[in-house]
Amino acid sequence: MPLSQTSRLVVSVLVVLFGLLIFYVFLFQSSESLPLRQDSPSIDTLLTPPNPHQGIFVDSNNNTTNISLINASFLHNNSRNYYGSNPPDTLAILWQHDLGIGETRVGKQVFEWAGAGWTGQPLVVEENGELYLIQGAYDHHLKKIRASDGTLVWQYKFDDVIKGTGSLWINHKATSLEDFCLIIQGSRAGKSLYSDAVPSLRAISYFTGKERWRLNSVKTRSYSRDVDASCLLLNDTAYIGLENGIFTIFNPNPADTQWLDGMYQPQIIKNSDTLYLPSDIKKHGGNLVTEASPVLLGNRVYLASGSGHIWGYHLHKKKIDWSYYIGSDIDGTPTVTHDSCLLVAVEKQYINGKGGVLKLNPSRAPQHAAEWYFPVENKLYASWQGGIIGSATNNSRYSDDKHFNLACFTAIDGFLYVIHTDSVSVDSFATFTPEIRLPRPRLLFKYETGPAISTPLFVEDKIIAAGYTGTYLFGMDSSSNYQLIDQQNIRCESTPFVYNNKIYVASRNRYLYCMGQVSQNGQDSVHLVSDTLRLPL
Repeated sequence: MPLSQTSRLVVSVLVVLFGLLIFYVFLFQSSESLPLRQDSPSIDTLLTPPNPHQGIFVDSNNNTTNISLINASFLHNNSRNYYGSNPPDTLAILWQHDLGIGETRVGKQVFEWAGAGWTGQPLVVEENGELYLIQGAYDHHLKKIRASDGTLVWQYKFDDVIKGTGSLWINHKATSLEDFCLIIQGSRAGKSLYSDAVPSLRAISYFTGKERWRLNSVKTRSYSRDVDASCLLLNDTAYIGLENGIFTIFNPNPADTQWLDGMYQPQIIKNSDTLYLPSDIKKHGGNLVTEASPVLLGNRVYLASGSGHIWGYHLHKKKIDWSYYIGSDIDGTPTVTHDSCLLVAVEKQYINGKGGVLKLNPSRAPQHAAEWYFPVENKLYASWQGGIIGSATNNSRYSDDKHFNLACFTAIDGFLYVIHTDSVSVDSFATFTPEIRLPRPRLLFKYETGPAISTPLFVEDKIIAAGYTGTYLFGMDSSSNYQLIDQQNIRCESTPFVYNNKIYVASRNRYLYCMGQVSQNGQDSVHLVSDTLRLPL
């Protein structure tokens, strides 16, 4: 019997649907074997966020570039609690690179600063199997340096000295290798506080060393328009507190920049939240500076501010909904512990009590969030009155059932401290203010390293601490006892990074150092590097 028109239509539709089904089965089965361009992500990529620390770029000529971020930002990860791996047993100098000297204005005076300073941690990248460092310096330049021998690959000039640590971002939407990996780096202002534009945050191509955009740090009630903090990068969104006191959320992709104030600037998602209150202006004057880097814990981004607050920005509510008030100038970046708490370094300035380390549990209401406080001694050094300027790091990424949960920090009072974060006294003690009394965690180790603002690092069974009198390497035995195993008279404000039997750290003596194990074949040797490796761009 001949088919009716309706029946023929139904059969045609079924044939088309069957053909589409066959096509999609073929697509899924073969998708892993097909070469993928970065602007054509696989279905898995659409469903799962790409790895923020690894990427592969394939260009139009089918050339492949593999990249892995070993240290992607200050203290590497979103929790600020990874500090490297495979530490050496010695501080033998393997090479040193001359970072140069630059001028900067502090108030009405112009100073010459050498090398690199606070926080100044080198970023570490593995590119096609070769290791490279990204180092900001006081000669105004951001530098890409080959880690094997300290050779300069490229350098980009800012308007002023570079103090803070940058952040690396792999742009999985990039259509060019130049934009596939960016360094988002801050600097000192380089201009008058009252200038129309102070572009002290910029994005530089990791591969070419060329500028991709710059962000104007606007004038506020803060006396600074510098940028010291490192960005927190969540997928395609960046979070940072600028020294002008504005919490800024933006899209770092150069493809989405806008021409504003005579420069290409990143697309701003939100910049309406100031990290200070009117009452803070009365107490701190213009010292409303945010220098600490944001940290992710749960659904909030936490920021320590020079206004004396720890702020919590809720990612789903899209607003600041949590605040703990300390009152001091807070410079150190909080770190996340094994039990999802924050370790906050407290400076002495503006408070009646002593500076020290505060443990906060932000899952509780602010008035119930404080768990313990470890005070350090008041001591005048340079412009500081005491307390802790760097971060209090912890061993949550390295501890196991055989070892305690620990924190370490160096203070202006001249000592390195190691404490047990889970063992506290029964009695309560005064904190940063006499009105608040909290338990004190148990002290396990104390060593006189001299005053320091650098952040010491836990790496497996070692601690690396740098300060104004030198750089120290401590080892831990099976009973969690520490002892000094090596020392170099290399004075630092910068924070080191540790990788593959090497320690990389910059000094105020104008040099970046590689220290560690001498290889078995004897190829590692001490040498001064000043030549430049020129690469075609």
